[in-house]
Amino acid sequence: MSNIRSIDDINAKIKSGDVVVVTALEMKDIVAEKGPEKASKEVDVVTTATFGMTTSSGAFLNFGHSDPQIKMGGGEILLNDVPAYAGLGSVDTYLGATQLSKVHKIEYGGGHVIEDLVGGKSISLKAYGSSTQCHPTREIKGEFTINDLNQAIMVNPRSFYQRYSAATNSSDKVICTYLGELLPNFGNVVYFSTGSMSPLYNDPTYETIGIGTRIFLGGGVGYVIGEGTQHHPKAMSGSLMVKGDMKKMKQRYLRGASIKNYGTALFIGGGLPIPVLNSNIAKNCGVTDEEIKVGVFDYHIPTRLKPLVKKTNYKELKSGNVIIGEREVKSSGLSSIKIATEICEKMKEMIEKGEFFLTNPVERITLESMTKPMKLLYVKASDVMSPAVTCSPEDSLKDVAKLMLEKKQNYMVAVDKQKRLQGVLTSWDVTKSIVTGKTKVKDVMTSQNVKTSRKDEPIEVSVRKLEQYGVRGLPVVDDDGKVLGVVKMRDVTYKVKG
Repeated sequence: MSNIRSIDDINAKIKSGDVVVVTALEMKDIVAEKGPEKASKEVDVVTTATFGMTTSSGAFLNFGHSDPQIKMGGGEILLNDVPAYAGLGSVDTYLGATQLSKVHKIEYGGGHVIEDLVGGKSISLKAYGSSTQCHPTREIKGEFTINDLNQAIMVNPRSFYQRYSAATNSSDKVICTYLGELLPNFGNVVYFSTGSMSPLYNDPTYETIGIGTRIFLGGGVGYVIGEGTQHHPKAMSGSLMVKGDMKKMKQRYLRGASIKNYGTALFIGGGLPIPVLNSNIAKNCGVTDEEIKVGVFDYHIPTRLKPLVKKTNYKELKSGNVIIGEREVKSSGLSSIKIATEICEKMKEMIEKGEFFLTNPVERITLESMTKPMKLLYVKASDVMSPAVTCSPEDSLKDVAKLMLEKKQNYMVAVDKQKRLQGVLTSWDVTKSIVTGKTKVKDVMTSQNVKTSRKDEPIEVSVRKLEQYGVRGLPVVDDDGKVLGVVKMRDVTYKVKG
């Protein structure tokens, strides 16, 4: 698609004061009313933003050399009793947001130190080094503020995370997660994102985002320095690695946090300007909360792959209530829509005043990166599944009853000619047919909402499904719905427990 303008064209309009800037929320209405083509000709920049928790965040700090000099690298560094990384140079360190205080533990950590630094507070430094001929000082204790540092550079390995799953809890006890407390028996749903205001939903193909893109970070100016860790754009789970000068940040947009029974983190506000170079970008910026799909997962299962409870969208999540089954469950977000909206407005004002110019990326963010799990051995559904005893939906129940007796089975899987799952039936279903007068498998089988497993699904997830839904078996299916086998509770008992 040909561009109607370039970033240089937009910067020229910023300089002349003729630029047209709208927030992400305003752009939704413009695209809905006028369509992407007209919107792309009328709007130059769309400001997007998020304000939420990150655990993949931290800061590089340089203290300058002491006199006599100390070699902190290889020793121990404590900032307000929070350990910082001592594997860099003599007076360099990296402080992670999730590092816990040796004294206050979960109540105070790296994220709080970063907030206190940005807020201008005095920080305690305790450094213990190894004495060398050129670095004879062994120990330093003192106080410093951010202005005493040569550099205080925030570097977040994973920011602007595109999509978190929403979380709920099917167990009968409260559980504590990185998304906060989840009440028992589906007592609440917690989600994390500003939805359609979030930057990467407005440019999901990274047409305008890359290395060198100027952003708003923590109240100051920052830059994209690459793809973020666990970047998986094809699954709409992209992320960005970013940096910013902490000396120019503001405490309002950056807060340390303690998450009950989990750890510490950092809440930070970030904004990203989307230059409207063509109608495709305008169309993407018109995305609505209703169009962004989100899965609600059962976090009671402490595995990477969790049971899907419901498919929803940000419109329903933001409404404050989510329907699970026939129940209305309260939903709440860990991202501040209010502060994210404020950041969008702040960026809009900065661009209109000529205080914030856009940058041409030197390299676009890749669309090919994928997230892989840690390479560890674990028991999967394919490790314990049994061969599936199958039938056709068109088979007679009389023939199926004989097959069940012959195979000593009380559970069968109905498949089509390509072995794709069509339904399941039990011996009880067959018995009931005597009374109801049904004659074919398709008349009695369960074909809607059949609970299944994937071959690489951790067996703990399969067990939880068997218990939660009270089913006799779980057909194991591939991506095309082809039945590979069946997981039953007795398979788990015999093959996993002994």
